[in-house]
Amino acid sequence: MSLLVVGLSHRSAPVSVLERASLSPDAQVKLLQDTVAAEPAAEAGVLATCNRIELYADVDKFHAGVAELSTLLAQHSGVGLDELTPHLYVHYEDRAVHHLFSVACGLDSMVVGEGQILGQIKDALARAQELHTAGRLLNDLFQQALRVGKRAHSETGIDRAGQSLVTFGLEQLAAGGDVRSWARGKKALVIGAGSMSSLAAATLARSGVAEVVVANRTFERAERLARILTEGDDTAVTARAVPMDAVADELTRADVAVSCTGATGLVLGVDTVVAAVEDRTGERVALAEAPRPAAVPEQSPAPAAEEGCPLDLTAVPTGFSVLGEAAVAGLDAAALEQHAAWVAGGTAVDRAREAGRPGPEDDAELIAALAATAARTGRVPELRRPEPVAGVPRPRPALFLLDLAMPRDIDAAVHQLAGVRLVDIESLAEASADAPMAADVDQVRRIVADEVAAFGAAQRAAHITPTVVALRSMAAEVVAGELARLEGRLPGLDDKHRAEITQTVRRVVDKLLHAPTVRVKQLAAEPGGAGYADALRTLFDLGPETVASVSRAGNSTTGENRGPA
Repeated sequence: MSLLVVGLSHRSAPVSVLERASLSPDAQVKLLQDTVAAEPAAEAGVLATCNRIELYADVDKFHAGVAELSTLLAQHSGVGLDELTPHLYVHYEDRAVHHLFSVACGLDSMVVGEGQILGQIKDALARAQELHTAGRLLNDLFQQALRVGKRAHSETGIDRAGQSLVTFGLEQLAAGGDVRSWARGKKALVIGAGSMSSLAAATLARSGVAEVVVANRTFERAERLARILTEGDDTAVTARAVPMDAVADELTRADVAVSCTGATGLVLGVDTVVAAVEDRTGERVALAEAPRPAAVPEQSPAPAAEEGCPLDLTAVPTGFSVLGEAAVAGLDAAALEQHAAWVAGGTAVDRAREAGRPGPEDDAELIAALAATAARTGRVPELRRPEPVAGVPRPRPALFLLDLAMPRDIDAAVHQLAGVRLVDIESLAEASADAPMAADVDQVRRIVADEVAAFGAAQRAAHITPTVVALRSMAAEVVAGELARLEGRLPGLDDKHRAEITQTVRRVVDKLLHAPTVRVKQLAAEPGGAGYADALRTLFDLGPETVASVSRAGNSTTGENRGPA
């Protein structure tokens, strides 16, 4: 097994890079086709979601595979290789399996534990099967990933650790309040009719919105989603479909809008949002004021450098004692000792007192603590973070917007509009960074580790199976040849004795081969067991073509591309 994955996600790249690197469905198809056409890769699969782009391949050379897959990702994403490379991650063999299994369980998602990724993995497998780029390895890998993800959700409480991106986004719109209370009675506009938009529409309906309007470029799909919402037994929502050119008008009547389309450009520009809010409120929409610093007492200017001082006092921020934390931040222990010796000389102390600044007695406790830190770590901590600034409260939002698309559907400038609350992928990533982890996550990690070990063992055992089959086929040919020679030497042998001799010879061969072949499969399943297949081929002089013919026969029997789990 030579599984390689090269990719980038919300953990390795800023949203701005992910947005530009996103792959359209057509680009994913072309990427798969070009990957299997490349020399190092025999199979390929693409997992592309709103916050990750990963290319999986079965390669025969690691370094050549990394170079080729990285280049292909850059070419098809439209982001230059030099810009893309710092954000790429690479996993190989067991680490690649571990990564996909973790992704399938929701451990690597923006919202830990969310289950939507399972559907996206299933779609990725189906696409690779349809294009015939998934062979035995990727079929086994992706199908097992689906089983591992389902096991994690059924055997643990990982669902309590996270939720869908839609639910998390709505919670952010509700500012952490109860989503049902926030959504009750609101009118919602859903732009798009794909899987994410459909989930958003259903979630809004269950949350108690009064109306859902669905807009989509293909009007029939919008109508179908609206009909499903209306006919649902678990909601009493009113739903209707509109064409995409009606979005601007519908936005003036909506309280909340969710957008997730595959558009390459913006669906809602800042001017459209401004016009909708002004039409709704009858007031002009202004830019939200930037936060202003809290008032601070007037400070003396920074002191000038003094002769013999080991510090550049002119670089010290005003408002801090030059003998305290700001003056010595980032110094190593030796520099701190020099500074202390200079302060003890008295010149700086006297001038500090004359200027009305704190003297050494005021900073004694702080400097002692800093010195202790320097003695322990070899370096004084950097400057403390600045005090929080006083922000200007924004007016109550008249319009709530949730952008789940990648690249974005809604202009980021909308964040600056007063009276509008926009939550997008970037703000969701920031909010989820501090989300608490459930205790069940550790249990899921153990499941992933066990499943990775089992998958690796199965793959290594499968790797030696063609060699074992070829060995037994060779033994059967030898037995058949010797029995034919016996028939020529003893032509008068009756059927009873001929059958007894044939059975005895075959039994002897089977017994001789049984223990070695069983044991070699066990050894091959262990880490580092790939060499046993080579040893077996060498010992019994099994040619590569003989083993390859067995593998081809196995593929034709089992089917090279199997359906998704």
